[in-house]
Amino acid sequence: MADTLTKRQPYRELAHRENDGVEVVLFWHQLTDELMVRVSDERNGAWFELAAERHQALDVFNHPYAHAAFRGVPDHRSG
Repeated sequence: MADTLTKRQPYRELAHRENDGVEVVLFWHQLTDELMVRVSDERNGAWFELAAERHQALDVFNHPYAHAAFRGVPDHRSG
């Protein structure tokens, strides 16, 4: 049963924060053992995702806009 759940829900939320309409979530992918930070802004519909190395995961989680700017990651707009 646990194996079936892992295949249906391979991402596990490790950290979450939300402030003033901006949500930041740190995920771990159970099958690939990769970390990812997802940022979404409900005020304007913008969102982006960043891969995070283990040694930088909390820094990416705490400062996602700085990491996105440094990497040149564009945001996406919904709607």
